[in-house]
Amino acid sequence: MNGHHQENGMENVMLFEVVRLGKSAMQSVVDDWIESYKHDRDVALLDLINFFIQCSGCKGGVTGEMFHNMQNSEIIRKMTEEFDEDSGDYPLTMAGPQWKKFKSSFCEFIGVLVRQCQYSIIYDEYMMDTVISLLTGLSDSQVRAFRHTSTLAAMKLMTALVNVALNLSINMDNTQRQYEAERNKIIGKRANDRLELLLQKRKELQENQDEIENMMNAIFKGVFVHRYRDAIAEIRAICIEEIGVWMKMYSDAFLNDSYLKYVGWTMHDKQGEVRLKCLTALQGLYYNRELNARLELFTSRFKDRIVSMTLDKEYDVAVQAIKLLTLVLHSSDEVLTAEDCESVYHLVYSAHRPVAVAAGEFLFKKLFSHRDPEDDSMPKRRGRQSMNANLIKTTVFFFLESELHEHAAYLVDSMWDSAAEILKDWECMISLLLDEPLPGEEALTDRQETALIEIMLCTIRQAAECHPPVGRGTGKRVLTAKEKKTQLDDRTRMTELFAIALPALLAKYSVDAEKVTNLLQLPQFFDLEIYTTGRLEKHLDSLLRQIREIVEKHTDTDVLEACSKTYHALCNEEFTIFNRVDIARSQLLDEQVDKFNRLLEDFLQEGEDPDEDDAYQVLSTLKRITAFHNAHDLSKWDLFTSNYKLLNTGIENGDMPEQIVIHALQCTHYVILWSLAKVSEGTSKKEDMLTLRKQMRAFCLMCQRYLTSVNTAVKEQAFTILCDLLLIFSHQIISGGREALEPLVYTPEASLQSELLNFILDHIFIDQDEDSNSTDGQQDDEAGKIEALHKRRNLLAAYCKLIIYNVVEMNTGADIFKQYMRYYNDYGDIIKETMSKTRQIDKIQCAKTLILSLQQLFNDMLSDMGLSFDRSSSAFCGIKELARRFSLTFGLDQLKTREAIAMLHKDGIEFAFKEPNPQGEGHPPLNLAFLDILSEFSSKLMRQDKRTVHMYLERFMTFQMALQREDCWLPLISYRNSLQAGGDDDTMSVVSGISSRGSSVRSKKAKPATGKRKLPEEKSNQQPIREQSMQTPVMMPSPHLTSTVMREPKRLCPEESYMGTPQPQHHQTAIDYNTQVTWMLAQRQQQEEVARQQQERAMNYAKLRSNLQHAIRRGTGLMEDDEEPIVEDVMMSSEGRIEDLNEGMDFDTMDIVNPPSKNRRERSELKPDFFDPASIMDESVLGVPMF
Repeated sequence: MNGHHQENGMENVMLFEVVRLGKSAMQSVVDDWIESYKHDRDVALLDLINFFIQCSGCKGGVTGEMFHNMQNSEIIRKMTEEFDEDSGDYPLTMAGPQWKKFKSSFCEFIGVLVRQCQYSIIYDEYMMDTVISLLTGLSDSQVRAFRHTSTLAAMKLMTALVNVALNLSINMDNTQRQYEAERNKIIGKRANDRLELLLQKRKELQENQDEIENMMNAIFKGVFVHRYRDAIAEIRAICIEEIGVWMKMYSDAFLNDSYLKYVGWTMHDKQGEVRLKCLTALQGLYYNRELNARLELFTSRFKDRIVSMTLDKEYDVAVQAIKLLTLVLHSSDEVLTAEDCESVYHLVYSAHRPVAVAAGEFLFKKLFSHRDPEDDSMPKRRGRQSMNANLIKTTVFFFLESELHEHAAYLVDSMWDSAAEILKDWECMISLLLDEPLPGEEALTDRQETALIEIMLCTIRQAAECHPPVGRGTGKRVLTAKEKKTQLDDRTRMTELFAIALPALLAKYSVDAEKVTNLLQLPQFFDLEIYTTGRLEKHLDSLLRQIREIVEKHTDTDVLEACSKTYHALCNEEFTIFNRVDIARSQLLDEQVDKFNRLLEDFLQEGEDPDEDDAYQVLSTLKRITAFHNAHDLSKWDLFTSNYKLLNTGIENGDMPEQIVIHALQCTHYVILWSLAKVSEGTSKKEDMLTLRKQMRAFCLMCQRYLTSVNTAVKEQAFTILCDLLLIFSHQIISGGREALEPLVYTPEASLQSELLNFILDHIFIDQDEDSNSTDGQQDDEAGKIEALHKRRNLLAAYCKLIIYNVVEMNTGADIFKQYMRYYNDYGDIIKETMSKTRQIDKIQCAKTLILSLQQLFNDMLSDMGLSFDRSSSAFCGIKELARRFSLTFGLDQLKTREAIAMLHKDGIEFAFKEPNPQGEGHPPLNLAFLDILSEFSSKLMRQDKRTVHMYLERFMTFQMALQREDCWLPLISYRNSLQAGGDDDTMSVVSGISSRGSSVRSKKAKPATGKRKLPEEKSNQQPIREQSMQTPVMMPSPHLTSTVMREPKRLCPEESYMGTPQPQHHQTAIDYNTQVTWMLAQRQQQEEVARQQQERAMNYAKLRSNLQHAIRRGTGLMEDDEEPIVEDVMMSSEGRIEDLNEGMDFDTMDIVNPPSKNRRERSELKPDFFDPASIMDESVLGVPMF
């Protein structure tokens, strides 16, 4: 038996391996198994059972003895016990090339097995019964691998059986027809033998059909009904996918409400992949129109759910839901209501392109697919008589009704794949715009013509650029050869059409600014070579004449900029039309500049008050010149002199119209930029650079003077231009090998920086209702408020760029940063990004700026509320919250921000003790409450830095301050405690110095406040100290206070004390302590004997003592060079060092994952710790006084 089992096992392994590799023809593999089954069906069936077991990832196997003597449930239980679930992977879920095709090979094996056995073996009441029973049992297993694999196998087995049942049904129908035909013959010609054969065949087919149905029922009720709602989404998806195949394959048996209901229920599944399978299954059914009658009840029941799935959070599901509704629409127009369709229509404007394209196809099917039958028989017409004319009108009507006029590009892109033929019928669009309507035809309204021109522009842009509009897609993709050819053909055709039609269109709509603006963008997409090759020069001349007339006729900025861009597109030196266009452009500009100079001279004549007509003429001409100067170099006309003269007159007289000043500033700005472009090319003369330098500085001073204008729009224009110029002509200008431009570098003076900052404070950080001037009286209009907010955001961003690029002092950002909380909704993202960029440039200066902003807010609060303010007030709590937000921006890497955080604490401490209280030393300093705000940053200090900051704090304290308990001293108490929390100093315990040589000082399991080891003889004496320290935290705020309790009265010399002031030798016995400190004196007496014994050890550490004193003195410098080596116990574990790094972090903000422990070599590359004396020294060496 064992030998036979080994042979059997080898065959089984071969079967599993062959299917896994998928290299052999599956039919030959199945044929070999069938031969084996015919020879010994028990052995072959055992191979098949073990095949399913191994496909589940189980390492065990079913033996012949188990197969004959155990029930399926017992076998499955045994296999479950042998299953190794440690990895969680099994063949269906494993990654890698060897498992890539396993699922398809596995499914193919089952399908081929049933197909090859369908005529005999599956009816032997043994093989199929055993397999179905096994798979049913495995599908009910708690082991996911068994359940997943067996469900897939059972569903594929069911699919194969459905195919067999379908073939049997077809054969039965054929046999029945043959029988009826034979029976209907006359008696003389009827073959009775054939009738009997046909009856016998029909009986056999019927029996086989009954057996197959029993098998299918067993699988459906035993597996599907339970697994379609399995906890695993993949298993549920398998069930729904296969039931869709059954209903499509054998609709007579399965396409009814008894099976459809499972798909309908599962459309509410919480997993997107399952909902997706429901939709794809239904698509296969709705695609066949012959099945629509059987789907009516299901459609009426679940239509609303399908419509709602078009808004599914999973985009793939939404796309398939829209496609399913398109098939429903294709099958019947009456099923979907108008509300159902409208819920899909608006998705053509979706930012997700596949959703929008699917909605575009739905829209096309609904609105454009209904053509009159007569249209197909009629000869093709062109222009407005073509079949597309009505469809184009329908598109226009839909666009207008959607009331999203600025999104025409998205509508066109959505319909591009399904309705490209209509959208690219530009000849019909031109005819609709230019030709007279046919008799009985209703002409387009002005609004409809505007919409049609906009849609026409979008179709031309889409055809020329071949990529979606902004917001759809990840960028330009590489076009295929076919797409490139289509693009070239489209550009050629559009150029040939619009080169002729555009002048006529401009002539017809020349007075309509919106239409003209869109039409003037068309030449940007032309193939300009067509003008020459197609001999269309006369149409080019007509176009240039029309553009010139439009320039002379319009003063709208959009129209003028469109004209400027059109000239720029046509003035391409690569094409032969360049000279023709350049001459026309020069003539136009000559006339405009001459007219401007003439009008300006009359306008600025002294002694005459300019009237409104003169001002309008000057403004109109200046607008045209400014619009052209944006895209064209007008340096040869010397516009700087005339504009500067105009601006200077405006400053002197103060009555210059607002729009004239704004456009004069903009035009002069363009003059400076074009001059810089010429100088940057390196071909200009030295005099040009000197002239540019002089003009630039003079213009900056002029803009600075306009910052004080009474008109808000003028000030905003001057501010924007100033920020741009200061950024362009900053030290950045010489980067990238442009050292020759160094004379142009301009650094703003302090007065200019101050004025720029004042502008921000006066015009940006204001309430919405106060911004009355810049919104042109549209305060009640929500759109106007949004526009005003966008303008203010741009102004703030312009100034923040000056801070980021170090054009203005970084500390000016304090006035910006302090507004972070108050204006978080409006400018929070800009301010936060500015803080991030400044920290990347200079961490320490950024930290000083942050603390300065908090100090400014604190001073403002004192000015408003006085010195006796309430620390629970909203103002003070707001400052604390801002400090907390600032602290969070430093992140979790304390090593990167070490110096910056320490400098922040240094400045904060100095500020808190800066102003002494006029009432005397017994009262807290005026700014002491600022320490409460500063404590928000304590969690960002590293452990050893907390000790140094604490030392620095005590330089500003007196002995009496440490003993104060009144509420007014609570900020000092809380700040000292924040420096002590998580940063337990090793000098706080004398005994730790002794014990540290035998054990780790920083125990990983010890709490910071109780993690110090004690000598056995001191254990009883130390307990009261811990209890008292918990009750009176102020009495143990520093390492020196705690450690001095247990030391003899030995003191450092005054010059050795880190306090920096002489200390009396025996002041502790002379001072009368209050009741809260009496325990200190008692403890001193108890420790005198111990201290005397420790004197002898002091001499052994004399050298280390001097090093320690040097380290402590350097500690007062607060994060200077910090070059001392790491001194730590040799037993200190890497986990302890990791704990040191993590102590003091703000654990409330996020979960912390400890990084891998660092070995000593890695640790030595980090910033060195401050000297840790207690790890190698006892208390007699460290005779540091308390105060």
